[in-house]
Amino acid sequence: MRAARISAIGQAPALAEIEAPEPADGQTLVEVGAVALNPVDLAVAAGRFYGGHPELPYVPGCEAVGRRAGGTRVYVFGGGLGLARDGTLAERVAVAEADLCPVPEGVDDAVAVAAGIAGIAGWLPVAWRSPVQEDDRVLVLGATGTAGSVAVQGARLLGAERVVAVGRDAERLRRSETLGADATIQIESADLAAEAIKAFGGDGPTLIVDFLWGEPLQSVLPAAAPGARVVHVGQSAGPEAALRSADVRGKQLAILGYSNFALSPETKCAGYLQLLEHVEAGRIRIEHETFPLERVADAWAAQAESRKAVVLLADAAR
Repeated sequence: MRAARISAIGQAPALAEIEAPEPADGQTLVEVGAVALNPVDLAVAAGRFYGGHPELPYVPGCEAVGRRAGGTRVYVFGGGLGLARDGTLAERVAVAEADLCPVPEGVDDAVAVAAGIAGIAGWLPVAWRSPVQEDDRVLVLGATGTAGSVAVQGARLLGAERVVAVGRDAERLRRSETLGADATIQIESADLAAEAIKAFGGDGPTLIVDFLWGEPLQSVLPAAAPGARVVHVGQSAGPEAALRSADVRGKQLAILGYSNFALSPETKCAGYLQLLEHVEAGRIRIEHETFPLERVADAWAAQAESRKAVVLLADAAR
């Protein structure tokens, strides 16, 4: 069968012919329609992922949308796919039943998979880990990525009093204002905390959704309101942050960790289906580009530029 395979750490995937998988006990075979690429796929392939990488050569890809035997549409994510074993960038993949979530008919494959890992990582921090309340002032730190964009839209949809987007890319920050942000802040601002307080009209954020960690969180945390919550989702700016006791202890802040990989299958599937309903209704938008499997290297390059890339493997998905 056709697949994309990485032969050496630091290389992009290339088209290859490999043996079709044989499902083990408790697994089912899924015909893959579309695969979304994510920052974690690039990190694994570059040797930067803390959990290592599958034995080389390996098939990357942590998620997919496809059809199981009998034609049922499913979303696939979990079980070490693309992290500890061959992933989803292949025409067929063997998956444990617990790692499947039903996908409603009528939803385009590319849309359904684009709402997967990155979408869940943006939606569940504001809808489940620390649900947005109507009087919340929400600051999204790292709002210009796919997950950050979903967090901005989700906070607005859930009734936040004010939403402020923080990021580097000026064009994408402007885009966030059309998606629900009341104000934006360039992350290079000399005094990020002061800019945050100004953006919230003198009051600090009551909820910070953090996709960056490192220096950006250190800089903005003094602006947090007393009793604010910080949902830590990613570490794009660095794996360590030196937080001041005066900020955390003095303001009695709550710092909550979040990881898609730590979710139960039930929570993951429920959150995914919630988000997909909002996407289908047009309440949340997830921008993405599609590529055929033959252009997987182009898709990889697009994702490296933070452009959400979806690889199509089945004619039905096009």
